[in-house]
Amino acid sequence: MRTSGKTVLITGGGSGIGLALAERFYKAGNKVIICGRRKEKLQEAKLNMPNLHTMVCDVANEADRKRLFDTIVNEFPELDVVVNNAGIQQRINLKDLKADWSYYQQEIVANLEAPIHLTMLFLPHLMKKKEGTVVNVSSNLGVTPAAWVPIYSATKAALHSFTMSLRLQLADTNLDIVEVMPTAINTDLGGVGLHTFGVPVDEFADAVFAGLENGDMEIGYAGSEKTIRASRDEIDESAKRMWQNFIKNNPKF
Repeated sequence: MRTSGKTVLITGGGSGIGLALAERFYKAGNKVIICGRRKEKLQEAKLNMPNLHTMVCDVANEADRKRLFDTIVNEFPELDVVVNNAGIQQRINLKDLKADWSYYQQEIVANLEAPIHLTMLFLPHLMKKKEGTVVNVSSNLGVTPAAWVPIYSATKAALHSFTMSLRLQLADTNLDIVEVMPTAINTDLGGVGLHTFGVPVDEFADAVFAGLENGDMEIGYAGSEKTIRASRDEIDESAKRMWQNFIKNNPKF
């Protein structure tokens, strides 16, 4: 895709991967809008990018999603790129559940319902553009599940499947459908300090932006690019090994 002269919406853009991508789109000469739940994070982002546009929005809330769509198409009718990045990750011991369903449901809504709904809302608008792009940020855990984050892994698997279907259905349109598949990235996803072993977020964002410039439809990095094409046997073995390592390092889980 062309990575300059665009108008880009990034959900979950106040921190982590979303913010890192926002910075790259901004520096490349695009009009960038980010949304997120925390107003203070959006304000912090704007300090380094004065012309950045921000909007407080909880994508897990259907009314907020509709309000986001209405605001964007009215105030930024030139919008031609939507990046579905927002998401949450929760460690869950399925043998020792400690919350009611609404707590777990929020992860499904934020990670799966929200990007599907937003995509469906924006598709008619994007298809009117000369060039349009939908970028869905899934995860390598959508292919090889991490058993300690079972709902997160399941939602990302479903988002991967949805993105594939979307790409096939829209193959004869002006839209590019891109899937970004992170491995463990050093962000606060799931909690502060849980992913300090991961790939630096700026390093990953640089690789993603290079992939976008190259026109790649599936973008992985530091192992996740191989996961995309892994065999079933490789997936089974990797998932088992990951779970064994996690239990070894977290015996009280």
